[in-house]
Amino acid sequence: MIESGLWFRRMTLSDVVRVMKIESEVYEFPWTERIFSDCIRVGYQCWLALLEAEVIGHAVISVTAGESHILNLSIALQHQRRGFGSQFIEFLVEEARARNAETMLLEVRPSNIAAINCYNAAGFNEIGSRKDYYPANDGREDALLFARHLTPSIDSKSG
Repeated sequence: MIESGLWFRRMTLSDVVRVMKIESEVYEFPWTERIFSDCIRVGYQCWLALLEAEVIGHAVISVTAGESHILNLSIALQHQRRGFGSQFIEFLVEEARARNAETMLLEVRPSNIAAINCYNAAGFNEIGSRKDYYPANDGREDALLFARHLTPSIDSKSG
C-alpha cells in the first residue's frame, strides 16, 4: 500500500550524514561520505525521499547525452515493501525525462531479488550483465544491467 506524505528534495552536503545511516543499514558494501559529497559537487542529480520530515531514502542519477543512469537508490529497511521505492523510481524517471533522457539504466546484484522485482514492475528490462561488478565477501559479484525506454512526457511533447 502506498502511503501519502512522500515527497522529494535535492540532497545537500549537510544531508550526507543522514544518508550514510540509511546507506550503511541497507548495503553490506555502502558508498562512502566522500562518494556522495563528490556526486553533489559535480552536479549529479542527488535526491532525498522524505516521509513527513523524515529522510527515508536517497538516490543519485546521472543524466547526459540522452541517457540517464541510476547510480544509487536506497530506501531505509523499515520503509521497504511499502511502495516508496516505486514512487521514487517514477520521480527519478520524470527528472530524467525533464533533462531529455530517452533511456534509464541501472545495475543490480542478482542476489537482490526485491530490487529486481521492483525494477521489473517499474518497466525495466534486463539487457545484460557486468562481470565482477560489485564487491562481495567471497570476491566479486556480477551485476545485472537493466534499462527502461523513457517515452516523452505529455508536457514535453511538441504539438
